[in-house]
Amino acid sequence: MEKPLLRTNKEVTEIYEQHKFMIYRVCFAYMKNATDTEDVVQDTFIQLIKKGPKFESGEHEKAWLIRVATNLCKNKLKHWWRRRTRLEQENTIIGSTNIEIDETLQVIMNLPDAYKVVTYLYYYEGYNSVEISKLLEKPPSTIRNHLHEARSILREKLGGDFK
Repeated sequence: MEKPLLRTNKEVTEIYEQHKFMIYRVCFAYMKNATDTEDVVQDTFIQLIKKGPKFESGEHEKAWLIRVATNLCKNKLKHWWRRRTRLEQENTIIGSTNIEIDETLQVIMNLPDAYKVVTYLYYYEGYNSVEISKLLEKPPSTIRNHLHEARSILREKLGGDFK
């Protein structure tokens, strides 16, 4: 016998509408193409429906979704066929979702993998280095180092001052 759904369609739709673009951008930072990104975003929200976790706050909900999305991305990237046929579709950045990307975000998406998600979470989602370290399960010093290196690259490519 299957477990009953723990959330109503309305609740799931509200959570989806609130977080879909943020989850898409986090996944795109890993997957680098729209098709795989859309698959992982869909799988993230399917996990929300299946697991039905109780959240203490909106921040807890957001952190859970980011954690699930990053884990799903990492799992998908582990597949042998994915490593052999890595599809780079830089011209289709978020192509089918009608999300407009500014120049800075495009440069962030081209950062080395180690820096891109950290930089996005810090500047676009407002997380601090300690919160990011918990989300990504890395030491805070590593997160700060990645941010420092990413800022250097951003200064070089965009000019200006990134703090």
